[in-house]
Amino acid sequence: MTEKQKSFEVKIRIPFFDLDPMQIVWHANYLNYFEVARAALFENSGIDLYAFFEKQKLIFPIIKTSTKHILPLRHRDEIICKATLVDARVKIIVDFEIRHADSGKVCARGRTEQVTVRVPDMEMIFSVPQEIRSAFGF
Repeated sequence: MTEKQKSFEVKIRIPFFDLDPMQIVWHANYLNYFEVARAALFENSGIDLYAFFEKQKLIFPIIKTSTKHILPLRHRDEIICKATLVDARVKIIVDFEIRHADSGKVCARGRTEQVTVRVPDMEMIFSVPQEIRSAFGF
C-alpha cells in the first residue's frame, strides 16, 4: 500500500434479513457492506459527497463494481469490512476486503469505481474535484 492510500474498517454483525433461502448472505448484500465501509472512509477523510451536490451540482455515481466471494457469511457473523482508497484522480476507486472478526479469514474482496458527473445535464467530468483529491492525498 502506498502512502497515498487511505483505509478505514467497520465492524458489522450480519442480520437475519440479509440471508437467502440457503441461510447464507445473499450475494448482492455484500455491496451494502462495501457501501457502509466506503461511506465511513469518506466521512473519516472529511468528505461529504452530498455537499458537492448541494454546492456544485456534482454527483458521484458508481459505474463499476466487482466482488469475489470466497467464504459464505451467515446470520450473526461479525465481520470487518475494510475500504481502501486506490485512486482519486480521474475516478474514485475503492478496494474492499471482508473478513471474519474472530478468525481474520477473508470472506470476500471487491472494488467500486465512481466518476464525477455535473447535473442536470449529466455531463461526465474526467477528474475528481481538487478538494476530494486533496482530502485523500492526491
